Amino acid sequence: MFEQTFKNIDDVLRKEAGCTTELDYTEHDSWLLFLKYLDDLEQGER
Repeated sequence: MFEQTFKNIDDVLRKEAGCTTELDYTEHDSWLLFLKYLDDLEQGER
């Protein structure tokens, strides 16, 4: 389930952000998940 989601994110990062290694993807994926968590947390407070 999540594997395809991360593959889609990695595909976008490769094209848009110029990521070249899997370590770059990991850093960006972690950041995106953290931002998503904060967004969900804010949405729950409203």
